[in-house]
Amino acid sequence: MIQNYNQYQFTGKEMLKYLLLGMAASVLLGELFYRSIWGVLLLSPLIYLFLRLKKKELIKKRKWDLNKEFRDGILSLSAALEAGYSAENAFEEAYKDLKLIYPEDSLILSEFSYIIHQIKMNITVEQAIKNFGERTGVEDILSFSEVFSTAKRTGGDLIKVIKLTSSVICDKIEVKREIITLITAKRLESNIMKAIPIFILAYFQASSPEFLAPLYHNVFGVVVMTVFLGIYLLAYRIIDHIISIEV
Repeated sequence: MIQNYNQYQFTGKEMLKYLLLGMAASVLLGELFYRSIWGVLLLSPLIYLFLRLKKKELIKKRKWDLNKEFRDGILSLSAALEAGYSAENAFEEAYKDLKLIYPEDSLILSEFSYIIHQIKMNITVEQAIKNFGERTGVEDILSFSEVFSTAKRTGGDLIKVIKLTSSVICDKIEVKREIITLITAKRLESNIMKAIPIFILAYFQASSPEFLAPLYHNVFGVVVMTVFLGIYLLAYRIIDHIISIEV
């Protein structure tokens, strides 16, 4: 069970992997834009920024994975409620169904197991679901917890409400999945666009180093290359922002 889905701790393997990638990017940019060890050292803070960006990406991916798994969770929960189980027991039945689909270390099994544990500790099912939503920060889970609590508190038709809510959430997840599929090609194109300036600079350095020689090891050249590097990094972030779509 994850205490806060808005935080992410790298595993040892992930830390080594992304640290090496960040260092490689720093060395590459330092060599291409400054052709100096001092340029590499100047760009070393990019390693920290790279690690932060990777954490944000992994947080977003983990939430999306949980969101997809949650769809199956509420469908199983809805089926258990329709079968006549109480809200408290429905989570146990849903957990049994989910074990047939997901491995033991999956996010949804961990979360449903924790909800069941809270219920056994005399915490109301409404509060357990609310805690789940607040920890994850996933909009669909937060919406579900609010609807569930309202229906339970007001004595509404819980089965009908959960079934309708699960249908809406499933439709929303499918729409987001389709959007992600559609922009996959555009994401590839954007990665190519981000790499082109680096390839061009590397090509000139390899084929005609004397052509770029005036831009290195002098104050004017350092200023010009720093401006170019700033424009490149800004364009890099703008491209990432454009292809980042929230549903």
